[in-house]
Amino acid sequence: MSTDSLPKTPATQAASNGADSFPTNPILVQRTRGNHVESVHRGSWVLVDSAGQVLDGAGATHYPVFARSSTKALQALPLIETGAADAFEMSKPELALAVASHRGETCHTEVVEGLLRRIGLAVGDLRCGSHRPYDSTRWQSMEEAGEDFSALHNNCSGKHAAFLALAKHVGDASASYIDPLSRGQQLVRQALLEMTGTSPQDLVVAVDGCSAPTFRLPLVNLATGFARFANPEGLPEIRRHAAQRLAEAVALHPDLIGGTRNQICSAISRATGGRLFPKIGAEAVYVIGERGGQRALAIKMDDGQAAGLPVLILHLLRRCGLAREAELNSLAAWAAGPLNNWAGLVVGQTTVMD
Repeated sequence: MSTDSLPKTPATQAASNGADSFPTNPILVQRTRGNHVESVHRGSWVLVDSAGQVLDGAGATHYPVFARSSTKALQALPLIETGAADAFEMSKPELALAVASHRGETCHTEVVEGLLRRIGLAVGDLRCGSHRPYDSTRWQSMEEAGEDFSALHNNCSGKHAAFLALAKHVGDASASYIDPLSRGQQLVRQALLEMTGTSPQDLVVAVDGCSAPTFRLPLVNLATGFARFANPEGLPEIRRHAAQRLAEAVALHPDLIGGTRNQICSAISRATGGRLFPKIGAEAVYVIGERGGQRALAIKMDDGQAAGLPVLILHLLRRCGLAREAELNSLAAWAAGPLNNWAGLVVGQTTVMD
């Protein structure tokens, strides 16, 4: 999809001119303290079908955004399509970790380490860098035991282990597995272009926080990619099979896509029995595909902060009819409502501005 074919709003005109001026999006979420507004979160969101038709939305939905980790499921398609996943006998937990932004719990790191061993590589081959586990319980237990964290604990280590498997299978050197010009990463880029309907000249490639390629594309195209991923019936057989395997792996192992506690992707997958495929990206990007349906939702908060994101997600799940009442009730802890301080006092309110 070229920006030439999009409505010439100020946002799309800026995108087509290559400008970096960010659009003035509407306020989607606000937080009050007492009776006064303390902070606001602007952004855009769009609901599309698998043909890319916009069904609902707000803000500059055609403006390009860096999708960050929200695209991991699309990036994992060549892993299956090339036969790499079968060649290395990858299990469903390993496929779930390939698309995960995990919290560094033992259930995550053990699976990644096992895959690395089986493909004849080690933790030192991961080029994602290391950081402490995002799961505070795991981090504290490691600190108390005097254990060092490693690249295994990086929230993208599952994706990187999968990229290494792909690289080895297609003949790339392990050291170049995240080189944008490597054969494996060229396959990843092509899969993303095809799934999202983005034209090559409109796709910007940059370096993600984990050092792998990340992509900038219009929000509407990002949503389109996940409408097709979640319901791949119209795709070629090999891609349909790959998308179904990845989505099924996450449905069976929702704790692996994020974490066992305090992680909204895992909570949504768990609450819906895998019927919805959710995925977060850094800087407050979010996608949700409706498995077996025809729709997907993509969100971007302008300030890049996660503070307003969960309440907006829950609101849009209800508004767009993507979640059932019982599912929404089980996710109520993430919804908008009173703001409590550490003493349990109600000091304000978080509200979605519909």
